[in-house]
Amino acid sequence: MLIYSFLYGVALLISQALAKNLIECNPTNDTCPNNPALGTSYNFPLNSSSSVNKFFNVTAGYIRYGTGNADFTVAKKGESPTIQTKFYIMFGIVSVIMKAASGQGIISSIVLESDDLDEVDWNFLGGNGTHIESNYSGKGNTTSFDRAIYHQVPFDPRLNFHNYTIHWTSSKLEWWIDSNLVRTLPYMAANKGYSYPQTPMYVRLGIWAGGDKKNSPSTIEWAGGLTDYTKGPYIMEVQNTEITDFGSGKEYQWTDQSGSFESIRPIPGDSTASKIIHKLQEGPAPSLLERFLALPSTTKLAIYCGFAAVAALIFSAFTFVCYKSRRKGRRERAAYEARLDKERQEASQYNELPYKKDVSGWDTSSSQKPSYEKQIPIEQPQAPSNNIVSEENTITRIPPPVPKDDITVIRSNPRNQHPNINNHERPYVLRNKSFSSRNPSLYEKKNSS
Repeated sequence: MLIYSFLYGVALLISQALAKNLIECNPTNDTCPNNPALGTSYNFPLNSSSSVNKFFNVTAGYIRYGTGNADFTVAKKGESPTIQTKFYIMFGIVSVIMKAASGQGIISSIVLESDDLDEVDWNFLGGNGTHIESNYSGKGNTTSFDRAIYHQVPFDPRLNFHNYTIHWTSSKLEWWIDSNLVRTLPYMAANKGYSYPQTPMYVRLGIWAGGDKKNSPSTIEWAGGLTDYTKGPYIMEVQNTEITDFGSGKEYQWTDQSGSFESIRPIPGDSTASKIIHKLQEGPAPSLLERFLALPSTTKLAIYCGFAAVAALIFSAFTFVCYKSRRKGRRERAAYEARLDKERQEASQYNELPYKKDVSGWDTSSSQKPSYEKQIPIEQPQAPSNNIVSEENTITRIPPPVPKDDITVIRSNPRNQHPNINNHERPYVLRNKSFSSRNPSLYEKKNSS
């Protein structure tokens, strides 16, 4: 077991060297920005990219969700999918329900790590179905090789889901498996507290190939041997992660470079993560229907009446507009028909083609074109009279009658064809008298010569 601890120490040195490259600022060496806090407790479901991306950064690889869980898959050389929280906790509880990946040289891991390289781990070796490893380090100190412990379990962690918990306070560290305490680390037992993890830490979940050929021989030996990628893919599945932050506030400030928990000061306020969580816990805003159904009965009745009144007003306005439009249409139709009647009458008077009009309209079939060759009989004039008729200050002299035998009717020709009639001298026929309004010579007497 001591050999395994030594080998793990070597592997831990390598992983911490990589972590140093990921950490942008070490507060024990520089003045660094504050760490964003969680400041609350929440069970994070890892069943979709949207739920994961709200609180985690995908720092390597690609996470799949086809099984309804977060699948961390190593299918070929160089793959090491990993997620890391966007927040830190200052002491707290981290519980992960997961199923470890199988495969020689494949490492599934749960890691808590700080910016000054405090670290707490769960490690699952893909080639070992009987033991699970717990480990820790403080400020990157890996000089001792008794920190890793392998816990025998009565189940194969690669076959089923189990709960793996880290309970972290300022006085002790505890590792739990399915509500069973398997390890306790007091504060003073970690190099008199110097190597005890005690600064704000983020949570990292991931899988990597410790048995890759590019790694050192000691790392490959610790991982259980070389990884055969042709036997993959190797999948670690995570259902959810419940995280509780014992600290409070929106950020954690490092007041000095000692790296002790006494130097960490919480900044009051609501953290970004807690705001998102509170919004999720409130649920989506109720729909309009849900808000309506929640109203009292009297309020609903008032709303019904209001809607009915509005509907009645709209209907009345619509009816009024339709009525006005119909009246306007009837007036326009009557004016149009009157104009047509007037035009027809004027055309009839001019062309001497009167039409009959009945209830169904004008009957053009009743008109007969005049025959210019037809001789119109003349009725016997009435008795001679030299009386003068006066009507409304107008005096009209009635000419004496002409004997029937002395009158010859001129046969009329069409306009422009009679030699004695110009364009404006057309004979008019009125009953049985034939005369010209402008040319009295149309009257001729027989035997006048």
